[in-house]
Amino acid sequence: MSKTMLSAEPIAGPRSILGESPVWCDVRQQLLFVDSRAPALRIYDPASGRISSHELPETTGSICLTRTDQLLVAMTSGIFALSRDGVVGSRVAAPETDRPDNRFNDGRCDRAGRFIVGTMNDKARLPTGSLWQLGRANECRALFDDVIVPNSIAFSPDDRLMYFADTYRHTIHLFDYDIDSGQLRNRRLFSDMNGWPGRPDGSQIDADGCLWNAEYAGGRVVRYTPAGIIDKIITLPVSQPTSCTFGGRNLDELYITTASQRLSADQLKAEPLAGAVFVANPGVSGIPEGRYQP
Repeated sequence: MSKTMLSAEPIAGPRSILGESPVWCDVRQQLLFVDSRAPALRIYDPASGRISSHELPETTGSICLTRTDQLLVAMTSGIFALSRDGVVGSRVAAPETDRPDNRFNDGRCDRAGRFIVGTMNDKARLPTGSLWQLGRANECRALFDDVIVPNSIAFSPDDRLMYFADTYRHTIHLFDYDIDSGQLRNRRLFSDMNGWPGRPDGSQIDADGCLWNAEYAGGRVVRYTPAGIIDKIITLPVSQPTSCTFGGRNLDELYITTASQRLSADQLKAEPLAGAVFVANPGVSGIPEGRYQP
């Protein structure tokens, strides 16, 4: 199968150390994302072209929308309520107080209102992380453990499939997902990236059920068909794309976060746009983001 090659343009604004967790708010028509290492919540308003930044107190893995105007933020010490001006509220869940070296990383809401979010060891790349599901009444339950770096959490348009990547194992897996109960079953390999230049980072699903995955250290975002075949590639002028999501009034723009962390002075000189947010016109549209229902 021939592959369609695409490009993306940078958005003016601050560069992130580790841009992550882009989510599009279809109510406010804004892009929200985090700089995990600053750390900060950032909000891009396409109408004004401005990115506002709000300092956060801890290393931050991900955010999600809720059924109200409030957000959830997954940080080092737990999952917290968060206002859009960066004020951290009450702690909603803290399932790993016995693992002080762990922190939360990638997360996404399913369309029944559950927040699925993974943890990782932030001191060493050891498999001490888990994938958690935060549901009604703020009940938090473990789905599975033995995780090094959790990423690529995404759900098919019919809510029957969930994707998951362990970045340091260079693999993307696929599960059958029961949207009513939130149960996972039938884990199988979707993409084996061992030997590739890049590693699987954050992902998003389009309306056709195809998975768009950011390849960290690979300098590109690729689209997988449901059969696991890459048919579109967005090449970037930076080496460390981290995640992506669909936005715009018609959800037909793909926003891509990137990182500048761990690049040498020479690499940063060669990649002046490292840490920027990019936007592409992928020729397909996305579906609205899930929102947490407490």
